Amino acid sequence: AKGVYHVERGGQAEHSLVGEEDWDDYTIEAKVRLDDHNWAGIVFRAESEMEYYVYYLNVPNNKTELWRHKEGAWNARDNIAQIPAVEKVEIKNDEWIDMKVVVEGSDFQIYLNDKLQGEHTDDAYKTGQVGVWAWETEASFDDFTVYGDNIEDTLAVEPNNKLATTWARLKQQF
Repeated sequence: AKGVYHVERGGQAEHSLVGEEDWDDYTIEAKVRLDDHNWAGIVFRAESEMEYYVYYLNVPNNKTELWRHKEGAWNARDNIAQIPAVEKVEIKNDEWIDMKVVVEGSDFQIYLNDKLQGEHTDDAYKTGQVGVWAWETEASFDDFTVYGDNIEDTLAVEPNNKLATTWARLKQQF
């Protein structure tokens, strides 16, 4: 899908999901730019609208954070890791940052600009969709990609409602 998916500054824990609920091991990548305010990132293993992991940029503290959102309320969540940016990566507003999460079993490898930021383990969610996320932040997302052994070609003969077409539809709406 061409173009940039743009999120206006809104509420807390706003997110858009795509993909299949049975996706398990995969790699998710996206370019993320925080246009105004401080927190945005990518969602993975979303079992529902309330149950998912989010890996996001934190501008004021030049770090990333990994959280597990859980059933009960939009703000019911547990912090898994606070990760200061390493390898001279700077997290700033109005700059594109490449984010990546490699998900294998209960292990997660997280990257910024192709530099490993950390490795973490959590087994609360075994499968789920992917997406984008913002917390009271205007943000832009581009080159959103997910791939893995159990993820079918998103440009299949009947691409309707597959990741590429769903992402294109989301980008056209905003």
